[in-house]
Amino acid sequence: MSLEFKNELLKYIRVIPDFPTEGVSFKDITPLLRDGEMFRKSIDVLKDACKDIDFDLIVAPEARGFIIGSALAYAMGKGFVPVRKKGKLPWQTIESVYELEYGTDTVEIHQDAVEPGQKVVVLDDLLATGGTIAATVDLVERLGGQIAAIVFLIELTYIPGRAILSEKGYDIISVVKLDE
Repeated sequence: MSLEFKNELLKYIRVIPDFPTEGVSFKDITPLLRDGEMFRKSIDVLKDACKDIDFDLIVAPEARGFIIGSALAYAMGKGFVPVRKKGKLPWQTIESVYELEYGTDTVEIHQDAVEPGQKVVVLDDLLATGGTIAATVDLVERLGGQIAAIVFLIELTYIPGRAILSEKGYDIISVVKLDE
């Protein structure tokens, strides 16, 4: 990833203070998604970051993970599996509870979404605390999937999300790392 791409990407990240609760500085990628050229560049950079990974599926949590994950799955000719908040999937599910910077939440995946032995890239737009992705990884592994890598467009290095995921030995790829 080039410094030029990082600097360009930063122009498309809107920072919203005290959202969703006081003290949280939300990084909003909707300006990036609105710009067709920058969205394409972001998917191309993610595709390049994943090109040497042997995997079958991309699994991503809602909502921005869906957008980036499905676009990357399409670009790479891979399957896509959504992980949703509790009660949003229409068929039989398993669930995982996790902590956020501002509380707890529950995510679910369909019971047949990942076959035992399938190699999975877990992907999201941003790594902060790592709670959502840790819960997503938990779901994939409980279904018998193998984590090939965990991939993020952006990582907030000042929040210890990587440490939570790294202690389990996962390959973690972040395209852009932000120190503040």
